[in-house]
Amino acid sequence: MTEGNFVDYVKMHVTSGNGGKGSAHLHREKYIQKGGPDGGDGGRGGHIILRGNSNLWTLIHLKFKRHFKAGHGAHGSSGRSTGADGEDIYIEVPLGTVVRDSETDTVLFEITEDGEEKIVVEGGMGGRGNWHFKSSTNQTPRYAQPGIPLEEKDITLELKVLADVGLVGFPNAGKSTLLSVLTSAKPKIADYEFTTLKPNLGIVEYRDFQSFIMADIPGIIEGAAEGKGLGYYFLRHIERNSILLFLIPADAKDIVEQYEILEDELKRYNPEMLDKERLVCISKSDMLDSELKSEIATILDKDLKADYMFISSVAQQGLTELKDKLWKLLND
Repeated sequence: MTEGNFVDYVKMHVTSGNGGKGSAHLHREKYIQKGGPDGGDGGRGGHIILRGNSNLWTLIHLKFKRHFKAGHGAHGSSGRSTGADGEDIYIEVPLGTVVRDSETDTVLFEITEDGEEKIVVEGGMGGRGNWHFKSSTNQTPRYAQPGIPLEEKDITLELKVLADVGLVGFPNAGKSTLLSVLTSAKPKIADYEFTTLKPNLGIVEYRDFQSFIMADIPGIIEGAAEGKGLGYYFLRHIERNSILLFLIPADAKDIVEQYEILEDELKRYNPEMLDKERLVCISKSDMLDSELKSEIATILDKDLKADYMFISSVAQQGLTELKDKLWKLLND
């Protein structure tokens, strides 16, 4: 999936259908005098419904279609005939889509399961025909109810990627390289910062034909809370991850300090993210000899408040152990 095809934020205007009005018809037939009221009910207006689809990964199919309008309910007719219901409009969305009211910014609901359906705006109810109002004191009512008018609303769809493992790290820490080695994903990789501008997803194949999903988001830098770098725009994609995998390069000036900066930025974004399982990977460790690796491990054992391991994506070092560790954390 190319960066231009990853769409995770869409605004749209949705309109339901009017309810059909009831009929005020009086029965007329040869040889039947005073047939009485027989006006039918109006049909219900169409709903706008969001439906989860596990085959979708982004909101790109909604990028250029921003207006959705359901059908109107048909009016009632003679013979107590009820009008047809208006056509419901179904909007397919990927799992993890959060729906907000654009005016109030309140969360209406979210779609997390395949086939799950939620009504965004309800169609108007059809009016009742005049035969409902017949009584001993009013045997010929010549009135019926109008249909309930439509609803319209501006909504915002935000996608929060549902993945098992989320990669967290500074720019150029090796997140995209790790994703490309462990999965079939082909993220952009280059020797400069912020090569990743959109989240990338990949499926990690494990033993016995099992698998789990890994997500790579753009790098976080100190001060992201103030809008530096790409800010917090993409951090919502790791809110749903079961495990946070911190990547810190072996050539970092202070590995513990970098971890604490990343942890602080996540805490400032959403303190609940620190309740997730965490694992720290020291990437690019093929640059270290055994003596230097031992010295770093001594420091980390003392000061780092998290489990850690050394890996190298390029040299294929420690990757099998990493997958074993992640799988164990996911299933515990």
